[in-house]
Amino acid sequence: MYISRKKMTLSYKLLFSVFGVTAILLAQIGRQLPSQPASTSYEKSGYALFRYISDYSSGPEVSCSSAILVDRTTGAILYAKAEHQRRAPASTTKIITAIVALERLSLEQKVKVSATASHVGGSSVYLRAGEVFTVEELLAGALLKSGNDATVALAEAAAGSVAKFAELMNTRAQSLGAENSSFANSHGLTAPNHYSTAFDLALFANYALGIPTFREFVGKREAEMGREGGEWVRKLRNTNRLLWAFPGADGVKTGTTARAGQCLVASATRRGRQLICVVLNSGNRWRDATALLEYGFRDFQLLQVAKKGGSCGSAAVEDGEKSKIKLIAASDLNVVVRHDEAPALKITREIKPLTAPVNENQQVGSLCAQLDGVELGRVDLLAQEKVAPKRFLFLKKIFS
Repeated sequence: MYISRKKMTLSYKLLFSVFGVTAILLAQIGRQLPSQPASTSYEKSGYALFRYISDYSSGPEVSCSSAILVDRTTGAILYAKAEHQRRAPASTTKIITAIVALERLSLEQKVKVSATASHVGGSSVYLRAGEVFTVEELLAGALLKSGNDATVALAEAAAGSVAKFAELMNTRAQSLGAENSSFANSHGLTAPNHYSTAFDLALFANYALGIPTFREFVGKREAEMGREGGEWVRKLRNTNRLLWAFPGADGVKTGTTARAGQCLVASATRRGRQLICVVLNSGNRWRDATALLEYGFRDFQLLQVAKKGGSCGSAAVEDGEKSKIKLIAASDLNVVVRHDEAPALKITREIKPLTAPVNENQQVGSLCAQLDGVELGRVDLLAQEKVAPKRFLFLKKIFS
């Protein structure tokens, strides 16, 4: 059964908001906000990730401070723990960095490494000032090896400076529906006003995985950079151990700092079904992510209720050359339910009274999937063909 959060703004894209702000310590960077209690109503959203299943807080024991598990096909949130709590995201920041870089730079573009980029601390691919790399190489360095220096080179190429690039990151994050994220740099090293949430990072990962180039990068175990313009060739090995250890793992990004702790945004695909998992400040991110992903694959199933263009029965038509008209689905309708809930799923149709003429692809009703009286999803039903009025219908009206 699905429930959603109360709509607190006028935007249908943003269905959650922050309340109950707690006092912050002066030493703390980024406020930690409690997650909202779930409501019992269901509301449609322009963004697929705003759908919670019932009892979404139950699941495997995890050591992390914040977490979320999302079925990517339906946007169903299968598990959540303090998912709106603002936390230091460490190098999971690089997901939104890659989105902005891919939207503003071509993969073939050459970038000359600045002295600023070459001196960034933390995780590094050891860029040297004056070396030249393609954007594609720098993205590999950032996403596989988590090179902070590579992200600075990308930021300077895209916006002129890290500060200006961070402004682009914040604008893009907001456009993706993130309400609790703020970025001050491109790499994720601890800084004032640099924070995100498990929920927002799932938003970013969901969007980024729809970009073929990003998806290819984060799914690679190994790559290299510097074969042409570098002083030496860097062999890059992905920091995401799940790519070797978890069957079906195909992304996304690790992150670690003293303040953030162990962080991981992970994705995995089995039998055509992809899950996204985020764990922040984890005692063991590999164990936590594995437990959540296995839980999602094991305890839930994906059901296709309707396929775009697929037959959905027929409906009666009054005063038409045909008495019935075939109906088709306007789009796919998929739902995720627990295995033991599948038999209780109910599919109902709501059809408008139809009188000829009826046009082809005219919206004539809807198909609804419900569980225990709660709507899980709905799709429009369209007329598959045109139905003209009966001939001499005007005579019938005169003599009736």
